[in-house]
This record gives sequence, structure tokens and C-alpha cells, in this order.
Amino acid sequence: MRNKVRWLFLAAAVVLVGVFLLAQRQSVDVSYAQSPSSKATVSEGSAGELSDADLPSVAEMTEMLKLNSVVRLPGAIADWDEQLVRTAIGDADIRILVAPPGLSKEQQEQVDDVENATIRITGTEISGSFYSVVSDDLAGWRAQFATGDVTSLLITLIAEEREQPAPEEDVDLFEWRPPTAAELAPVTVDLRAGRPHVAEGATLKKIPASAKNAFPDKPALVAAFPQQLFGEPVPEYGAALAEEFPDTPVVVLYGNWVQYYGPQAAEFADVAAAGFYGRFSDRLSTYAYPQNNVLNVYLNRVTDVRYAGLFDRPLPYQPIDPLRVALPALPWLFLACVVVFLALSVRSVIGGGRTPRRAPARLAGLTTLAIEMSALSSDPALIRAIAKLGAARRGLDEDLQDRFVTRLLGEAQRELDTAARKLGRADYRPDVYLAGALA
Repeated sequence: MRNKVRWLFLAAAVVLVGVFLLAQRQSVDVSYAQSPSSKATVSEGSAGELSDADLPSVAEMTEMLKLNSVVRLPGAIADWDEQLVRTAIGDADIRILVAPPGLSKEQQEQVDDVENATIRITGTEISGSFYSVVSDDLAGWRAQFATGDVTSLLITLIAEEREQPAPEEDVDLFEWRPPTAAELAPVTVDLRAGRPHVAEGATLKKIPASAKNAFPDKPALVAAFPQQLFGEPVPEYGAALAEEFPDTPVVVLYGNWVQYYGPQAAEFADVAAAGFYGRFSDRLSTYAYPQNNVLNVYLNRVTDVRYAGLFDRPLPYQPIDPLRVALPALPWLFLACVVVFLALSVRSVIGGGRTPRRAPARLAGLTTLAIEMSALSSDPALIRAIAKLGAARRGLDEDLQDRFVTRLLGEAQRELDTAARKLGRADYRPDVYLAGALA
């Protein structure tokens, strides 16, 4: 019986390790539910990020920079506080070439080949002789993508070019202002009519389908505006619209800057924006993506955050996968089965008292002695010995514990010894008889 049990545990261990290894091919889901956001990739140039800008030749741009310390090519969108930048430059010979966003790889290489350009700005991406600088917080991204302001980035890079310490604090020139009634009226009219508001100069065509996953409880209201004028306060339409449409998600675009207002905006908006711009700011600063593409990727990021369960938002029902629930326990169950198998194997080898390998031989010797004595005596001790030997034989056949069989053999041997002494036959005493048989 014990052999069957230990081999059963070994088979269970093999099955468990097989299931565990096969399950490793499955992906690991670390969210509360699988986000339905789109993760499709597109090839370079197929997302509308390239512009139709024409650049002067490298020789022409080189000559332009010889005549002027700052050259802005047609379509350039970056801007800065000239007084702050001029102060940062001081008497250094720093020449800045400002190119439009959306250049192809060949055009970007063309800009890089202008050797007398100390600093190159493509879109709002800034690089110098050896370094490039990027925004790393929401205030910097908002100024960069909502108004094209690169003042802080430019001052930091100028300090690097002059081998001076970088400024301790960023320059933040961005300001909000409440929109006027005349500015707000056409926006609310469009939104109440169930359509997005698209201001003149904005590139949004329609609300992406991903909005349904990002805001499944109530459709989001979307207003899109072009990049705002640098140096002027920006009308904060989102705050005014949140009052006009309470408990409704509101998404406002200013150029490539996306701002969320509405339910849970205080804790949710910054997380979504930081995740989006922290990952895609380098692409957005260099290329001229349409607002549809920008908004679609932002909404997918919102969906991922919502499905991560960070803000206690209701999630669609998803049945429990028993395999994923049990998977962490499988290695421990495998180890337990192996331990039980080894323990039973060791017990079957070492046993208790006499080893099981000697028990059959001892049983055979005592049984032979009992048969010989039964022809000479019917003593009760002999009868009891024969009963004990029968029980020991059944114990060996049924693979009972070693100490049980050994105890039965010991009791039978003592009964046989008693019967031999009553017969007066010293040669029938078990110790003498078994020793002679072995000899």
C-alpha cells in the first residue's frame, strides 16, 4: 500500500511541474482587467506626422546663419523670451537654427549638417553641439506643446554650451485666464449639439473611437484649439466647461497639449498626462502629428490607467482564470509531493527495528520451527505463536508498517521459546534453531 501511495505522489509531482512549465508560455496580466486600448504600431510617415516643408540647402542655411545669429525657417513653431535668452547668451557666439516640425529623416540630417549652428531646434526639440535637453515635468510639457515655449530648455542648453552651471529653476511663463463669454459661447453650442468643438487652425477631425473605452460611463466632451500665442495668457476653457457640464469628462486640446477636466480630475489628470508625455514627448516635439492621432493615443493611455484600477473605477466583468489563480502555488505543491515521496521511500528502506529485508527470512525460519514443533506439542504457547506468524505474513503481504511486522515476529519468537522450554528441547529454542539454520 505504501508503495502505491508514494508512486502516486511522484506522479502528482510530475503532473504539477508539467502544468507549470506549459503555463509559462502564457502572458502575465498585472492589471485588474485586460485593457482594450489599441497597441497597434504604424510605420514611419503613415500617421500624418511628416509635414510638406521645404528646406533651403545646407549651404544656404549656413550662409543665413553667418548673417544672423537666429534663423527661423518657414513653418517653425518654437518661441522663447528673447530678453532672457539674450541675457543667457551674453557675449558668446551662439547661433540658433529653428526648423519646422515634421521633417523627414533626410531633412533632419540636412539640418544637422549646418555646421555653424550652435543650437538646432526642430519643432520644439532642442539639441546643441554635444547635448540635447527635454522637459521632464507637466509645467514644462504644457508650455512646450500648448504655446511652443522653449525658453527654459534653451537657457539650460546655452548654459551647457558656455560650460556654465545650469539654472536652478525652470522658467515658467505659462498663464491661464478665464475665457470671455464670447469665446465660450461657440464652444458650448457645439458641445450641446453633441459634436466636438474644433476652433480655426485646429486639426481635429472627429472624436476617436478610443474615447468609449477611456470614458465608458459618460461620453467625453472634446474641444480642440490650435497652438496658442506665445507670451499671452491662455483661456482655460476646460475649467469653464466643467462648470457648464458637471460630472462630465471634458478633454481640451491646445496644439499637442491635452488637458482633462471633470470627475476625479484632481488625482487622475496629472497621472494620465505624465504617463502620456513622459513616453511620447520626444515624438511630439519633433513631428507634426494631427490632433486626432495625439488625442487617440492619449485616450488609450487613459484607458490603461483606468483598467489599472488606480482610481476605484468600475471595470467590466472578467471571469476568474483558475489557472492564473493557482499558478503561484504549483511549485510549492510540487515540492510537497516530492518531499512526501522521498519520505515514504526512506521509510521503506530503513523501516523501524529490523529492516524489512530481514523480516521475510525471519518469518520463514520461525514458521519452519513452528511446523516442526506442532508434531510434538499442542501447547497453547505454540498455538499463539502460529497465530502471530500468520498475522506477520499478512502484514508483509499488505506492506504494513515495519515496526508492526517486527513486533508480531518478536511475540511469536517468545511464544515459541516458551513452548520449546516446556518440551525440554533446547535445540528448538528460536535463537538456537535460527542460528543453526543460518549456519
